Amino acid sequence: MDANTPDTRDITRTTLAVLFIGMLITASFWILRPFLTSIVWATMIVIATWPILLWLQARLKNRRGLAVAVMTVLILMVIIVPFLLAVLTIIEKSGDVVNRVKGLATLSLPPPPEWVGKIPLAGQKIVSIWQHLATLSQEELAARLIPYARTAAGWFVAQAGSFAMIMVQFFLTVIISAILYAKGETVGAGVRKFARRLAGQHGEEAVILAGKAVRGVALGIVVTAIIQSFIGGIGLAVTGVPAAALLTAVMFMLCLAQVGPALVLIPAVIWLYWAHGALWGTVLLVFTIIAATIDNFIRPVLIRRGAELSLVLIFGGVIGGVITFGIIGLFIGPVVLAVTYTLLKAWVSHNDRTEAIAGGDR
Repeated sequence: MDANTPDTRDITRTTLAVLFIGMLITASFWILRPFLTSIVWATMIVIATWPILLWLQARLKNRRGLAVAVMTVLILMVIIVPFLLAVLTIIEKSGDVVNRVKGLATLSLPPPPEWVGKIPLAGQKIVSIWQHLATLSQEELAARLIPYARTAAGWFVAQAGSFAMIMVQFFLTVIISAILYAKGETVGAGVRKFARRLAGQHGEEAVILAGKAVRGVALGIVVTAIIQSFIGGIGLAVTGVPAAALLTAVMFMLCLAQVGPALVLIPAVIWLYWAHGALWGTVLLVFTIIAATIDNFIRPVLIRRGAELSLVLIFGGVIGGVITFGIIGLFIGPVVLAVTYTLLKAWVSHNDRTEAIAGGDR
């Protein structure tokens, strides 16, 4: 046989080996699919809070087991419990939403108050729309509003139906987090070795960058969302807005999704001006301005403490990740964009260096 002729047996063996490995990887992902969401969440939580674990371990005389137990309880109290309470509040109010949808059939809209027309820029347009709706009969008004209200009610009922799965995912996340805390160094070393095997030094640098991106997003996005929803929730509670806990939960989710608290607070301000006069409306307006603008000062500082990454890159990853993957895309989006950008940058720089060396040899 000619030395330049490829050995068909080697080609067949290589093809079968690749197919077998592909089948193993696919089967592994298929088996782990029910746990993938919890694994990703637990990984993000552990990466973001790893410095806290090390600080606790140092304070507890270097006892890792005790530090892991404390961190697990802290995850339950600080991360899981507030999110769980938000979901429970939404589920609890789902019946009220359905009842209000049914009550739209008897709804009648009064004429707009005078102050609505004084709202800058949009006042006259709001008055025009309000007056048009006020002239409609109850049947016509209900026919316009019920489709939107049914969509909202359907979302609430869907959340109630998935409550059991949410609970399971929460507890799986806590258990996997505890395991990763206990074996963090081993897992981290294994991931870095795998990345180095795939892409050399650049692969290991990409893994480190991914960890920094997760930590930066956790600090900048989640902490900012907690602060914004906390300020808005205080404003709602102080001014006596109904269902303040439910609205605070919705605000928290909107802030996580980078929409902001204004979608909840501005309608509440308008309602207070209309129902209770200027005093309480102005009080909530002050809280609204603070909650809606404080992220511009807090988020950049917190993100920079976690990772030296472009804010445009992070925000693009956050928004795109949320649209593509849901809430968990908050972390996946920035990590994917940051790693991709870094690898492309390293590849381009390596090509430039190679060309410079080749030019110098001439």
